[in-house]
Amino acid sequence: MRWWERVGAWDETNRFTVDAAWAALTALVVVPASATFDTTYGTPAAPWIALGMCVALAWRRVRPAASAAAVFTVGLFQLVIGVDLIFPADLLVLVALYSVTVHGPRWAYRTAILGALAGSAGVGALALQGVGLDAGLGLTIVYSLCAVATFAIGLVRRSRREMVDSLRDRARRLEVERDQQARIATAAERARIAREMHDIVAHSLSVIIAQADGGRYAAAQDPDAATRSLTTIGETGRAALADMRRLLGVLRPTENGERTAERTGEAVPSVSTPRGASQPPPAPQGPADLVPQPAVGDVETLVEQVRGSGVRISLVRMGVARPLPPGTGLTVYRICQESLTNILKHAGPEPTATVLVQWTARSLVLEVTDDGRGAAADAESDGAGQGVLGMRERAAMLGGTLTVGPRPGGGYRVRAEIPIPALEESS
Repeated sequence: MRWWERVGAWDETNRFTVDAAWAALTALVVVPASATFDTTYGTPAAPWIALGMCVALAWRRVRPAASAAAVFTVGLFQLVIGVDLIFPADLLVLVALYSVTVHGPRWAYRTAILGALAGSAGVGALALQGVGLDAGLGLTIVYSLCAVATFAIGLVRRSRREMVDSLRDRARRLEVERDQQARIATAAERARIAREMHDIVAHSLSVIIAQADGGRYAAAQDPDAATRSLTTIGETGRAALADMRRLLGVLRPTENGERTAERTGEAVPSVSTPRGASQPPPAPQGPADLVPQPAVGDVETLVEQVRGSGVRISLVRMGVARPLPPGTGLTVYRICQESLTNILKHAGPEPTATVLVQWTARSLVLEVTDDGRGAAADAESDGAGQGVLGMRERAAMLGGTLTVGPRPGGGYRVRAEIPIPALEESS
């Protein structure tokens, strides 16, 4: 900010102090000059009239209407006592007119210009008695022109001030709107990351817990089953860690196009899958933003992973698969992942589940059903209900619907229907 801008800003915030100082300095000049006028023309009230006008000008910006009214009242008193001119005190009437035009309300400056014109006519009427018609008319015209010119200058200054104020107000509103948009975008991104984290952590931990419980019970009778459980736990943990690093890599700052993890030499662990074990998604081997997100084709991997946890589960495909719009495949995958996680957590011992992926002409239907405890699981939920909420949000973002609830005859069902391009359009 330049020095004159800082001075102007200080002047705006300290209006009364500045105006009072200027009024005091003006009084030091105007009152002695009016006293000289008193000795020359024999008007004893002249210094007091000048002082009254100077004092009233101290409020010319903080109380413009009241200040102008006080100055005009003192001028009216001057005319009443029969004095048509007190120089230079009468010039303060123009200062008051300018101030109320720039800073006062509309009714105030309109009243002020009418009062100034009426005062000019009053001065001309007084001069008419002493110096004649021509001189009195001339004084009226001169004073009126001075008042009109001052009023016009004040209107121009007022228009500029209002324009600057409107631009400042618009800039403030744009800043507020920008901050609001940034907060909304941040909240949306946090919600998206929270959904991804929930899906990854909840599913992986559910598989790990199920395998750990099964391995503990099977260790004494079937050491090979315990070994397979430990293998699945390790693979699931490494896959979850890889997914977490891929997700968090988006949040890390970049420098010269390289991720933070790459600069520090961190390596994402790979997943080796022994024959016969569950098949978690492969770990990312490149930058986080180049690793493809899971899609509908990875649902089979999810089913195999849950089957390895001891759940009798089958996958049914219907219809002709075709390319999907961006984000649709990930949404279907995450809804299926959350549904299978809920089966592991709430369905009870030895449930039977079915995953149906149906391609219709205009939609993709995902239905996950089980014969477990169904609605009874709600009372024993160990979460905060964020899983179902996240599934609903994912489906709603793509214009789809999600139905969640108990099945007739027992069990639970999750059914999502996501709109996709019509079959004839994709050919």
